[in-house]
Amino acid sequence: MAGRRLWQLFLSVCVLGLLGVRAEPKDSRLTKTHQDPKEKDSPTVRLHRLETPVGRLFTYKVLRETFINDFPQTTYTRRYDDPMEFKLNLMKFPDLPEWLRFTQRTHDEDGYLYGTPAAPGKSVVEIYAINKLTFDVSYKDMITIIIVSPDKVQPSLPLSLPFQAEFFLGLREIEKALPSGVQNAIKQDLQKLWKADDLEIVNISSALDRGGRVPLPLPGHYEGVYVKVGSQQYFSECLFGVNGPDNQRRCSADPDSRVPKGCNFCRIPGNCITWCKTELFDLSRPRLPPPAPTAGPDILESGGDFSPPDTPPDRDFFPDYLVTVIVPLILAIVLCVLLTYIMCCRREGVEKRNEKTSEIQLYHHHTIHGNLGELRSLAAGRGGMPAPPLSTRPMFNARTGERASPLEGDSIPLIQAQHDPYYTDTLPRK
Repeated sequence: MAGRRLWQLFLSVCVLGLLGVRAEPKDSRLTKTHQDPKEKDSPTVRLHRLETPVGRLFTYKVLRETFINDFPQTTYTRRYDDPMEFKLNLMKFPDLPEWLRFTQRTHDEDGYLYGTPAAPGKSVVEIYAINKLTFDVSYKDMITIIIVSPDKVQPSLPLSLPFQAEFFLGLREIEKALPSGVQNAIKQDLQKLWKADDLEIVNISSALDRGGRVPLPLPGHYEGVYVKVGSQQYFSECLFGVNGPDNQRRCSADPDSRVPKGCNFCRIPGNCITWCKTELFDLSRPRLPPPAPTAGPDILESGGDFSPPDTPPDRDFFPDYLVTVIVPLILAIVLCVLLTYIMCCRREGVEKRNEKTSEIQLYHHHTIHGNLGELRSLAAGRGGMPAPPLSTRPMFNARTGERASPLEGDSIPLIQAQHDPYYTDTLPRK
């Protein structure tokens, strides 16, 4: 009985092993077929489909929290505080379309994609996030922007805004003016100024994109933004006075003049406009086409072909040769002759120079050579170790205070004129 049980146990173990071996390759085939290891680790690309009307401001906020979990977390990184930089481009193109702009103030803040489309169409924008701490790259979002007519987005929206105005907000930055809440606050203040309820924001642009200066990195300094709004209602009296002669005269005298009384409706200091930078656009009037260019005398007549000559006309190059070669050569010869005369024929000579020099200067000049030869002969005639020069010996004893003559002992005078009257200077002294 015991042996039979052992054989049954052994056979059951063998059968289970064979079934496990046969089942393992079947599961591995299913894994390779339906799941790619490369796709398993890569983040899922999320597609966004957005619609925006033509001639209206489009804004999209790129959030950091959307990409923050895509980067691998290590012991040396902080996942939720890592600085992040966004790179956006049109699909299969290195940059964004002409009507789109992207801004991100710092790597610790969210970014904004904004712009105003001018014609219907479709734009597919890819978003890349770069972790500035580990330099990992995450590609997760793809935005499809469908540009349609305003009535297709909302039937109540007008097709066009014939009356538009552009205002400058000097106490705003582009990142602080793009959120929807700030746009509504700006629109409410401008509605009171315009006295119209159907006001729509057409465009918001930074002053840096319009040639403005970069502000100082100090509190109270802003770059400023331009806000363009439009409406189907005509301009109010306050806005119509912008183009008046009185306002033009006041703005030319003081560009920072204040808003006239009764036209200041800003509740928030950041929404206050610079009055002298306000511009009005009346698009209701038809624009005349530019005049056609007139043909000048250098334009060939239509239908004619230019036939070049077979041989170029003859030309005499002898005057050009005289001007470019002979004239500079003559000037060089004249300058050489003049320099030779000054250097060789205008010298005064040694005798003439000595006649103009005083006798005492000549005497000093001649005695220099004699004194030099005398010093060399004295130095060569010394035997043994040369004695130190008299200029290095002390003139008095520092302990007793006695003075010692430099001519005492075995010292040798530097100049023989100190003892020999033959070398004494006999010239008269004044």
